[in-house]
Amino acid sequence: MKDLSKDSVTWLEVGEEAEGQRLDNFLLRIAKGVPKSHIYRIVRSGEVRVNKGRVPAEYRLQVGDRLRVPPMRTAERPSQAAVPAREFEIAWEDEALIVIDKPAGVAVHGGSGVSFGVIEQLRRARPLARFLELAHRLDRDTSGLLIVAKKRVALTRLHDQFRDGGIGKRYLALVKGRWRNELQHVRLPLLKYLTAEGERRVSVNAEGKPAHSVVRLVARWENFSLVEVELKTGRTHQIRVHLAHLGFPIAGDDKYGDFPLNKELQKAGLRRMFLHAARLALPHPLSGVPVQLESPLPEELRSFTGKLDGNEKRDYGQTF
Repeated sequence: MKDLSKDSVTWLEVGEEAEGQRLDNFLLRIAKGVPKSHIYRIVRSGEVRVNKGRVPAEYRLQVGDRLRVPPMRTAERPSQAAVPAREFEIAWEDEALIVIDKPAGVAVHGGSGVSFGVIEQLRRARPLARFLELAHRLDRDTSGLLIVAKKRVALTRLHDQFRDGGIGKRYLALVKGRWRNELQHVRLPLLKYLTAEGERRVSVNAEGKPAHSVVRLVARWENFSLVEVELKTGRTHQIRVHLAHLGFPIAGDDKYGDFPLNKELQKAGLRRMFLHAARLALPHPLSGVPVQLESPLPEELRSFTGKLDGNEKRDYGQTF
């Protein structure tokens, strides 16, 4: 990234990584720390030009556009040395996207007390990559399939597909209790709120946003059930809150779970939340060709269900 804080004008040429991005969002991305009000002022005043002409802030950039950017004082960027480079297990990669099989315990991005996550580590490991952006999120303690876009146009289309329900997402979760229905639609609105300590939480609330989960029974033991949850909407903590509200908290969930049970599960070898993003189905964002991906249960989760098979009577399901 060029230094925008110098005294002279900077000229930039738009590459495919910024194709289709709004001018204001592009400037906010490259000018970290510059107030939005200043960005909009220099666009309105004509200090920012595209191909030597004035354009509005909502102008969509095209490959090859030449931008005139006036000097701006930007915030100092944090040292990249603090972010360790890391490649993750890859379920799919082509010119448009990467699908990572994310391990549990790793945040997808820095923030909220976490200095870095998957995306920062991946960028560090691939310094020549011109564009790497998360297409969606997974909770830190959730493992499984995570999509990273390698092109702006792919990211935009993926966002459209997620919003329109064009991407199928299925998770495996082990819950406390004996789930009865082979198939159950859960439609409960969810509302975000902050605890007294300032931590983000979600609850079922009539004033919340609509949320729809489809739960299928996979296996059942005396005291636990393995369910597959298909997300029809993508609200924060949706699976965790829906299941806990129905009286079936996810094993190992440290926010909405059964805390005394979690302590016992840790002694039995389950030291993480039992939630895994197991399946993705989507039309490729560029070609439209169907893409279907699966991620098997991680070893620590398979090992724990093996202990259940040895210790509890199993009365439903064969394989998963």
